[in-house]
Amino acid sequence: MFSSPMLHEVVQLFPPPARKRRLEGLYLGESLSPPAAGASADAPVLVYANFVTSLDGRIAVTDADGATRLPEGLTNPRDWRLFRELQAHADCLVTHGGYLRALASGSLGNVLQVGLGADGADIARWRTDRGMTAQPAVAILSASLDLPVPDSLAANRQPVCVLTTAAAPRDRVEALGKAGVEVVVTGPGPWVRGRDAVDVLAGRGCRRLYLQTGPRMLASALRDGVLSRLYLTISHRMVGGEHFDTMLRGGVLGEAGKVRLSALYLDEAADGGCGQLFACFETG
Repeated sequence: MFSSPMLHEVVQLFPPPARKRRLEGLYLGESLSPPAAGASADAPVLVYANFVTSLDGRIAVTDADGATRLPEGLTNPRDWRLFRELQAHADCLVTHGGYLRALASGSLGNVLQVGLGADGADIARWRTDRGMTAQPAVAILSASLDLPVPDSLAANRQPVCVLTTAAAPRDRVEALGKAGVEVVVTGPGPWVRGRDAVDVLAGRGCRRLYLQTGPRMLASALRDGVLSRLYLTISHRMVGGEHFDTMLRGGVLGEAGKVRLSALYLDEAADGGCGQLFACFETG
């Protein structure tokens, strides 16, 4: 992946003073510990999310045929490396039915396992060196229960549960149960709320939840006050397009949308020298 010393480096812009940091291991070195017991009634676990956005705010675009995809050039191996490092901290990866449908169709790749492949060997060792399971649990958020459960979850012995609402179709609840997949009703609906999902997973002993979800869950997690940290890669390119997704859906957040910058890195080598920023924001 890397061919010169410069390609291993990013520049830490905040907190000052500015200095060079190695890209590999940048997020493995993050402190992603849950809050101390009793520190905050609203934060029983550490909940963190990661997004990649263009300068004009696109995280996905919709093609003429209605398919949603990642904009070409928005992601790259350097951002992918840090995405995987964030996965390494997780007790549970939180995903959603839309992602599983895209995975089954081949329009998105598999991000449900940690540290697989030769280029992830050090990430896998990082987990085992800390006494963590080889793979995190997976929680799937879905109101419709229209979801194909990938074989890779059973193959890697990952605990799986589906979080849904009281309005979920009974026939699909029963079908998933017969397939050996646990379905948990978290609330009345119409969508699984951030706080409800976190409460269920905290009750199962999950202390570090990585939201690999979309704009609706990010907005809900902010609105409910359960998001702890947001990692954001900002690509130095414009995407455009008439139909697109941004990081949030739903009504105005107001005070719930306030975050504070805790780290900022400049990656000058990405995208043919156009570069990108890696930012981290804290809530609360």
